Amino acid sequence: MRYLKMARVWAENSYCVRRQVGALVVKDKMIISDGYNGTPSGFENVCEDENNVTKPYVLHAEANAITKLARSNNNSDGATIYITASPCIECAKLIIQAGIRRVVYGEQYRLTDGIDLLRRAGIEVVFMDINSTK
Repeated sequence: MRYLKMARVWAENSYCVRRQVGALVVKDKMIISDGYNGTPSGFENVCEDENNVTKPYVLHAEANAITKLARSNNNSDGATIYITASPCIECAKLIIQAGIRRVVYGEQYRLTDGIDLLRRAGIEVVFMDINSTK
């Protein structure tokens, strides 16, 4: 539960107004990567357009955490990812390809296709109500 709480704190780094999401990749009881939703490096820190719609190039927290691993000496084989919200299908594909074996998330998203795909791939999926961790 503590890593999920830490992911929630990490989400506060996001400049997104509509929703702030955080992710931590943990392996052998060590945080090996982190991420939060936001724009790519070098872009302005504005996630929504003038109509409060999320810009199409905003990266999800999981994608940021996983791609950050690609620039490090760590790898995520067998790791657990803690995410404040359930992953979308695109992030689920990245999680599968990254060799992550367990996903812990704290809020249900209205679509379940990401969670369904993870289960189909044999990845352990655990829901922990993030609102009970306050």
